[in-house]
Amino acid sequence: MESIIQQAPAVADGSAMRKWPRWLRDPLFHFLVIGALLFALDKALLVSRDDPRLIEMGAAVDEEAIRVFESTRGRAPNADELRALRQVWLDNEVLYREGLALGLDKGDDTIRERVIFKALNMVDSGTRLPEWSDQTLQDYFDQHREQYDQPARYDFQEAVLVGAPSEDQVRAFVQALNSGTPPDSQAGLRVFEARPYPTIVQGYGEDAARELQSLTPGQWQAVNTRDGWRAMRVQSMTPSQPADFKQMYNVILQDWTDDVMAAQRSAAVKQMADKYIIREPK
Repeated sequence: MESIIQQAPAVADGSAMRKWPRWLRDPLFHFLVIGALLFALDKALLVSRDDPRLIEMGAAVDEEAIRVFESTRGRAPNADELRALRQVWLDNEVLYREGLALGLDKGDDTIRERVIFKALNMVDSGTRLPEWSDQTLQDYFDQHREQYDQPARYDFQEAVLVGAPSEDQVRAFVQALNSGTPPDSQAGLRVFEARPYPTIVQGYGEDAARELQSLTPGQWQAVNTRDGWRAMRVQSMTPSQPADFKQMYNVILQDWTDDVMAAQRSAAVKQMADKYIIREPK
């Protein structure tokens, strides 16, 4: 069987705005870095700007958002991620229009990114970090422990039969693997090392991930994943490790600061957006 070692993808963090992955909540990314999405759609949306109060989020927004996401993340966005990307686009569009209304495009020849950046700087000038204490950070840490604790990690293998094998075919294949006499069939071996449990959930589904936890190490077993039946074998497991507040103090402080300022920034942009009529895709 062909052997392929696959590294685990980064674990997405999440919640309301915190249910978005942290890479999506990064202020710079949120307002500027998806330039491809901004510029590719700019021309198509000129018609809606005939009414300066109307913002139309047509199918082109979703199509370009999906394309940009797939090119950077290697997969299509799920429903929550697509909604988050729409919000990113909407926030940028509101900032752009506010920047134009304030004349911030003067001297920039309508360079969209610079107009948004100037408008965002004006928003940031009105944000203030509230008073905080160690207890503030402790409370934040306790509310977001899943973000800091080290999850259990698994070394496991997946023997992949070609096509879409049935449950009976996979169970017969597993029996042959455990007996040491695998059948003469096309199969590939995928080897996963130190795979964090949350990424197993992402890749195979919650039910399959829970079943993987219960597998006897060293034994092949048929597992029903969300993409069909698979032959899988756990090699070893490293238990989860709780994070230490004192050791993580500076990281927690930075995360709390980022979230507080991002929330203020988003609230300010939302207040701007209230003056517009927003049509979302059906």
